[in-house]
Amino acid sequence: MSVDFWNARYATDAYIFGTAPNAFLASQAGLIRPGMRALAIADGEGRNGVWLAERGAAVHAIDVSPLALDKARKLAAARGAALGLELAPEFELADVLNWDWPEAAYDLVVAIFIQFAPPPERDRIIAGIRRTLKPGGLLILQGYTPKQIEFGTGGPANPANLYTAALLREWFGDWDIRHLVEHEDFISEGTHHHGQSALIDLVAMKPGQD
Repeated sequence: MSVDFWNARYATDAYIFGTAPNAFLASQAGLIRPGMRALAIADGEGRNGVWLAERGAAVHAIDVSPLALDKARKLAAARGAALGLELAPEFELADVLNWDWPEAAYDLVVAIFIQFAPPPERDRIIAGIRRTLKPGGLLILQGYTPKQIEFGTGGPANPANLYTAALLREWFGDWDIRHLVEHEDFISEGTHHHGQSALIDLVAMKPGQD
């Protein structure tokens, strides 16, 4: 999907995915440590990256849309003002399909509904995630399963973009998988992720220690 596609989608004052963090990510709050270096992939309007920053993480959030990043900066400023804090996530304009993933750079990678790329392009993202986490670092991921096509309440229309437990084990089976669950649930994350949904959740730790 092009920059123009995403800019057109984000060209509204409303936050189309809401301003609250993804519910699964929020459920993993106990894993967030102050000072940890966190990468939020394709973070859009900033709901997840800003939430991580509120919890003391040093956040690097990337997205391909300059309009989305402008909204993310406004969200960070508003949240910081409300909390009496200066939230300063690093927001970078970047196409994850062509980004130079730094090696062993992050304690945490957050990948929430990043299913915009089909294979083989998607393989570059997975390879990037595997490269960029530090040994002992954590991946928190949520996506849609193929049954989501039936629900039609968000996500891609191409089933090749969607995840299964078997596929995630293929990608990360050599890591310490702490949590891997397929489930159906009602979600309400703005206007674009709303309704009964077929979801898959993953928490995995990259082997080794620094």
